[in-house]
Amino acid sequence: MEYVVKGLPLEPFRPLFGLSDEELLRHGAKRYVADAKPGYPCRVTLEDAEPGETLLLLNWRHQDSDTPYRSDGPIFVRESALASFDARNEIPEQQSSRLLSVRAYDKDGWMLAADVTEGTELETLIATYFADPAIDYLLVHNARRGCYACRIERV
Repeated sequence: MEYVVKGLPLEPFRPLFGLSDEELLRHGAKRYVADAKPGYPCRVTLEDAEPGETLLLLNWRHQDSDTPYRSDGPIFVRESALASFDARNEIPEQQSSRLLSVRAYDKDGWMLAADVTEGTELETLIATYFADPAIDYLLVHNARRGCYACRIERV
């Protein structure tokens, strides 16, 4: 099964990089300095920040469909991010090393299935879900904290 894993687009976050802590608070964001790895997962690059690296914690609408499944929540974005992760048939280390909640949606944003899996088993779950032609995309979350992780689309 062919699929693409996508990080969030960089452009909406770029204007926040380098703002003062006071300015960030006016945007509903806060700067953090990574003090461990793993622990601070960037949702643009789909890499964990290195200790000492700065990230922004802010809210992001990751499911914008006009259904009851519309959803947003907290995410981290590395201020050093230069490009969004976008890879075909490749699971990033950030996902393969975590317990994940995977939610499957149709093209209109209605959830058709969901499960929890170890990241090492994510590819198997992708194949299972995309075997159903009604499933258009998957939204992956960290199972323990519930934070949005990435989007997976069929090719």
